Amino acid sequence: MDRRTFVAAMAALASGSTVLGENPNIGEKANIGENPNPLHISTNTYPWGTFYSREGKAFVVHSDEALAAIASSGLTGYEPGVGNPGELQGLGPKLKRHGLLMRSIYVNSTLHEKMEAQKSIDLVVAIGQKAAELGTRIIVTNPSPAGNKGDAELIRQAESLNQLGTRLKTLGISLAYHNHDVELRHGAREFHHMLTATDPDCVKFCLDAHWVFRGCGNSQVALFDALSHYADRVVEIHLRQSEKGIWTEAFSSTGDIDYDRLSGFLKKKGIRPHLVLEQAVEGGTPKTINAVEAHKKGVAGVNRLFGWMA
Repeated sequence: MDRRTFVAAMAALASGSTVLGENPNIGEKANIGENPNPLHISTNTYPWGTFYSREGKAFVVHSDEALAAIASSGLTGYEPGVGNPGELQGLGPKLKRHGLLMRSIYVNSTLHEKMEAQKSIDLVVAIGQKAAELGTRIIVTNPSPAGNKGDAELIRQAESLNQLGTRLKTLGISLAYHNHDVELRHGAREFHHMLTATDPDCVKFCLDAHWVFRGCGNSQVALFDALSHYADRVVEIHLRQSEKGIWTEAFSSTGDIDYDRLSGFLKKKGIRPHLVLEQAVEGGTPKTINAVEAHKKGVAGVNRLFGWMA
């Protein structure tokens, strides 16, 4: 299941459950000081869904069971995929109960189609208004990663990103553009246009190192070139590792991507992005540990690599 389908499925599950309580602005109030890990490390919900799916189980976002599992792995941050504002109702007390912060969320968008762009922008802003009450400061979006968009569509999408980023900025939220592998096709025209035709003050960058790596034919040269070009806009990094092109169960510095080099680059530049584990599993990934065990190992790996940020 791809992320867009996963977010839609989780939205359906969330809308079918009853949640009570208000949405207090928890901000920094979660008890992350009790966690022995020196860094604030978040997780996207997508990888948890892939782990649970291979066990034949359902991962229900925002549920106490899901949040408890995430917290038990040593993570202190939660980045859910959100499909509508109502999904966030009652989430604040749950986050606080499990000692988690929600500094970022992931929201799908369709910004290249004239009839859909404005509706999509309005929806993301409505979600942002609710998320801001919970301490969210970054909204990550990957605009409709499907098909080969033409020039007119790319221009409209970039204009829409600017409009969305401008509106979110008034809420104290940074919009972070995110890509998968498809945006790197045809000379990476979509990827580069989104980061050259948009206003750096309104549209930031969520670097998913592995999607850039994979989208460019498993090329670290392309990854570090992209990082060199757009490093100043990076506000968040999605962390995933692979071996011989296949996602590993747990994140570490050992594998296809030289994360020691990536960390060193950021340190030299003085860039401290929001760190989000997104170590999902796919066909061919070894099956030796469960989601909690994998994320515990991932947390240890992130602390070793990026501990200087603390």
